[in-house]
Order: sequence, then C-alpha cells, then structure tokens
Amino acid sequence: MLRLDETHDPYQNGQLIAEYTETKSNGEAVLRAEQLMKDSPFVAPRRTPHPSRYLRSLISPLFLTDRDKHILPLTKAFVSEQDEIRPSWFGRLTYEFEQLISNVEKVDVRTYGAVGDGITDDTLAFKEALADGHRQVHVPAGTYLVRGIRLPSYTILTGDGKGQTILKLHDAAPKGRRLITNQNYLLGNHHLLVERMTLDWNIDRIGDAKKSSTWGNHSSCLTYAHVTYGWVFDVDAVDPGLHCFDISTPYYNYNGDGARANLSSSFIWFDGLTGSGFGDDGITTHHSDHLFISNCFMRDPSGRAHAAGFSNSNGIEIDDGSRDVWLFNNATTRCFGGLEIKAHATSSAASTVKIVGHLSVDDHRSFNFRHIGHHQATDPTSQTAYNIIATRLIAQTPQYTSLYQNSKPRALIVSAYRNVVIHDFTVLGDPYYDYQEQPMIGIQYKARNVTLSQVKMSGFRQAKTDIQVFGGDNRAEDIRLIDVRIEDSAKHGITIGPNIEHVRLANVAIKGDGTVGLNAKSEPELERFIATGYKVPVRTHATSG
Repeated sequence: MLRLDETHDPYQNGQLIAEYTETKSNGEAVLRAEQLMKDSPFVAPRRTPHPSRYLRSLISPLFLTDRDKHILPLTKAFVSEQDEIRPSWFGRLTYEFEQLISNVEKVDVRTYGAVGDGITDDTLAFKEALADGHRQVHVPAGTYLVRGIRLPSYTILTGDGKGQTILKLHDAAPKGRRLITNQNYLLGNHHLLVERMTLDWNIDRIGDAKKSSTWGNHSSCLTYAHVTYGWVFDVDAVDPGLHCFDISTPYYNYNGDGARANLSSSFIWFDGLTGSGFGDDGITTHHSDHLFISNCFMRDPSGRAHAAGFSNSNGIEIDDGSRDVWLFNNATTRCFGGLEIKAHATSSAASTVKIVGHLSVDDHRSFNFRHIGHHQATDPTSQTAYNIIATRLIAQTPQYTSLYQNSKPRALIVSAYRNVVIHDFTVLGDPYYDYQEQPMIGIQYKARNVTLSQVKMSGFRQAKTDIQVFGGDNRAEDIRLIDVRIEDSAKHGITIGPNIEHVRLANVAIKGDGTVGLNAKSEPELERFIATGYKVPVRTHATSG
C-alpha cells in the first residue's frame, strides 16, 4: 500500500493518480464526467422563501450579507496540450498575472535592514520593503522573525525555496495573528503573489494552550480575505493554529442557507502548496468565487483548533458559500477528511465544484460531501448544495482517527447534495483492517441525482457493505451506479434502503465470498448486473417478501 510522508513532492500527484485510475487522460476523464452530468436528470437549483432566514438577514449588518447571489452554473473545463485541466476563466487569470509581473519594481528585503538570522525582529524591514505596493520583494535564504506581514495591492513576495526562505512568527505575536495576509479587508486588495518559501506559525509560542486558534479566520499561516487576483505558488505551511491557507472574506456569515458573506475573494490560484500540523484545515475556502487549487499536498493535522476528540480537520475543505471551485491533482493523508465539500447548518453550502484527480491515503473520510443540518426528514432541504463533478479519485485505506473519536471511516459520503457525478473512482481497503461492520460508500440523507460511474473497489473484508444507498423518510433519490466492479471486499456488495423510487444499476459486476451481493429493500432497475460467490447473490424486496 502507498504511504505519503513529508518527503512527498506534490508535483508527483498526477503521476501517482494516473497509476491507479482507468481513464487514459485527464481530458478523457473530465469530458466523460461532464457528459454524465449532462445526461442525468438535472435538478435545477431553487430558493424557497423562509421567514427565519429573511429576518436574520435583516438583523445582520448589511455589508456582511449578500442575499442576491445563488448558484453559479457549471462550465466546461479547458484541457491544455499537456493534458492539464484549467478552469474556463483561466485566460483571464493569466492576463492579470501578466499585469502583475509587468507592474512591479524588484527590491531585496535585506536592503531595508532584514537580517534573517532567526533572532532579529525583521517586521519593520518587510513593511518598508513592501511600501505601498507595486514591488516584488526578494527574500533570500534565512529565517526571518516577523510579527505579521500585510500585503498591499500589486505585491510579489518571493523566497529562495521551501525550507530555504522561512518566515516565522515572532514569539511575541498574539495567538490570533495571521502570518501573511492582505493589507485592507474593507476596501480589498488585488494582484498578490507569494511564492517559494516556508511559513512557520511558531506553534511553540502558545505553549500547551488547549486551543490553538482564537476566532473567525485568525491564526492562519496565509489568509487572502477580500482579494481579487491572487496566487500562492510553492509554499510550505507549518503548524498554524487554524489553517495553512485560507481564501476567505473578512468575516464568516451564518445568517442561514441562501445568505453569503460580502467582500469575497475571487480569481485565486494555489499551486504546489504543502502543509502539516494545522489546527483546523490545510487549505480552506469560504464565501469566495472562481478558485483553482492544484498540485497540493496536505497531511497530519494537529486538530488543536477543536476540543480533543472532536476535530473536523480536513486536508482540503471547500466550505460555506464557496462557488465555482476547481481542484486538480491534489493529495491528502491522515486527515479527518481528505477532501470535504460542505457547509454549516446556518450557512450556504459550497456549490459548483469540479475535481479532476485527488489521491487520499489513510484519511478518515476520503471524500465527504455534506450540508450539515439538512439531513433529517424534518430538516429543511438545502437551497445551495448543488453541482459537484469529480473524476480520477483514489481513496486508499480510510481509517479510524483520534482526531474525531466517535466518527466512522468512509471512502465517500454524499449527503444533502444534488447533481453529483463521481467518475473513475478507485477505492482500496486493507483486508485485515477492522472497519467494524461499517459501509464504505454512503449515498444518503436527501441526496438527489447522484451518479457513480467506473468505480473499482476491493479489500474491505471487515466492512459490512461496500456501497450503501440509504432509504427511509430522508432517503436518497435518483441514483445511478454505472460500470461498477467490486471484488474480494465487504460482506454485502451493494445495499439499497427502503422507499427509494429511482435507482439504476447498469454494467455492475460484484464478486466475493460474503453474505449478500445485492441487498435491495427497494426495487432497483437492473441492466447487465451480475453477482457471484456470495451466499445470496441477489436479495430484493420481492424475493424476501
């Protein structure tokens, strides 16, 4: 089995992913996934008026709430000649990058008195070097102690490489301090680039504090809040109290499903980032649009931003109100969630997310797509949990974690989301690991229009079910399992709960020596389905009634 450690090069993610997936290229994979979405019974986003949400939006400060915007449409991916996936708006980002690099003066921070000896406070030198922007500040190899850096518009901060140029928070910096952020949250900033360095939040300065962060989006290594046109390339983040990298607004918004925070960030590209020891998430996004995250690797969170045993610390988290987010060839390991797309109950869900290539190794929940508070039959249906396309995913050995002690491992959860396509999904378990009779893939809790296509799954010998579609009053609906291969895995191959009206299984072959191949309490539509080796190959409502 594959294991990823601190020596892993994130630019090797794509090569590793290609070794596990079945499609020949990224271009082939994304085109097929987009077609599957087009062919599905697409659920149009809707917004139902809700009195409590309306009242909360009136009470909240007007500049914190955006009540007009809703769901952005899915757009086609651009595929380069090198088989790299790019967002539909990538040309605009490229043009603005050229504007940035042609409108800055090159300076060296040591010219302004920076020492970089790991002892001297270099904060003032950075402030003077950055001035009012329109500068590319070179930071030579060394360890620079700072009390926080704020970037004006048209700024490039360039080091000599990860582990060579180190920016480290001063021992006297308060716990809520962000190591790097933009200068003006109210008016916003634009055209910012940070590259080729390590960011050390200096966790040792807070001692044995039970919680490593303060509030909101404070206590992170790098935060872009109300930034338009921002880039972060080849940066390592170490031991932040909250997040390694955060694309955000100045303030989070919890005024209900359908509301979004104003002052959002947009057109941001993160590439080649690594992070570890984070108190909450490695990379996270909130209430921001048009984001691209590629070739990144997040591992081994501390979880210290949460109470012990209750840490939802994800490698990459696309969170409240994020829209039109693209992820390409990323990797995570030993996190609570490898990749989580979600929202809190009192916020809008992340929506319109496209994933091409993600390698999850030993994460607790490899892929976790959910809108909290919109699960039970009595909960309101989510107004914003829509539109996820994902292809070339690998979930290897999801497992229990001390980060969240009572949680159960999963390779995939789709909960409350509508219009979801998962294509070319490789799921590998450890046949000797005790999964404690759990299902490994769950399509559940009001999920609608979900397609799983070209799924290859094996090794979950100690699990109860490989794939479970949950029924009941909060059942999933309009589910398609197409081109699925399960071999030598759980006791039950596929389980379908009661009261589900539309489930289709096509080109499905499951082989094992467990109890039941297909255990269906609803009546699925079967087309070229075969189950071999199980004590009961097929058990349906009709055969058991």
